[in-house]
Formats: sequence, structure tokens, C-alpha cells
Amino acid sequence: MTENSAKGRTSFDANVGGQLVNFVNRNVTPYPTEVSAPSFDLVPVKEQKDLMINTARLYAQQEYDRIMQLVSVLQQQAADIKRRLELTDIVHAAEYNFKLYPGKMYWVVQDSADNKIKLAILGPNDWCTGTPDSYQYLHKIQWLGDFTWREITDDE
Repeated sequence: MTENSAKGRTSFDANVGGQLVNFVNRNVTPYPTEVSAPSFDLVPVKEQKDLMINTARLYAQQEYDRIMQLVSVLQQQAADIKRRLELTDIVHAAEYNFKLYPGKMYWVVQDSADNKIKLAILGPNDWCTGTPDSYQYLHKIQWLGDFTWREITDDE
């Protein structure tokens, strides 16, 4: 027996007609090595690659779209918080002479008589004698439990 190039436990090279024939392991070759071996088709690698890349792009695009929806929600939440902070600054700079209660609604008004921002309990339709001529209603707001303020829209 000669030196084994395959280095397998049960494999060996053969001497045929004085020529060394390197061992070919029939179990791992990508092609049939005997006449009686079953025939098979080669894998269409290009088509397989195209299928893989298209599938990868499809799933990656779905994930990307889902993440962008989440980003959109987070951006809206950040904008809402920023607006609450702006309103909180406006209220803390405003003048008022009554006690505030969480959950209650108030109005931010511009009083042109003294050119000041004020906080009002009564809205534009709550006055029995009519809205003061010097009041310009800017925002309908609600005091939240975290000591910030949110703007109330007409449909709420």
C-alpha cells in the first residue's frame, strides 16, 4: 500500500499500470464517479442566488417598513411631549389668581388691555355678559398629573 493522499481511515491511493492514481472519495464528489451511480442535475446556482437575494430583500423591506412605522409613532410622541413642554412654559409665565387643579381645563388668553398672557377659568362661551373685548383666546389646555399641560382640541 502506498502513501494515502486522501488521508481517510479506509481510503487509499492505487497504483494502476505503474501510475499512482489519487484516491477519489465517492461520497463527497459533486459528480458521479461510477457508471452505475444515480444521475443527478447540478444545482442552478445563479437561480438559487437570485431566489435567495429576492427573498432576503422582501423580508428586509418588511422589517424596514415595520421599523419606520415605529419610528413614526415615536416621532409623534416626541412632538407631543415637546408641545406639552412649550405649553407648560407658557402657563408658568402666565398670570392667574386662582388655584389650579389637575385634570381641569383652562384657557390661555392674550389680554390686549395690559399686553399680558393670562390663564382663565372661563372659556369664550362661558361668560354670561360676553367675552371681554380685550381677551384673545389662544389655547384650551388641561393640567396633567405629571405637572405638564396639554392642548385640548375642539373635538375632545
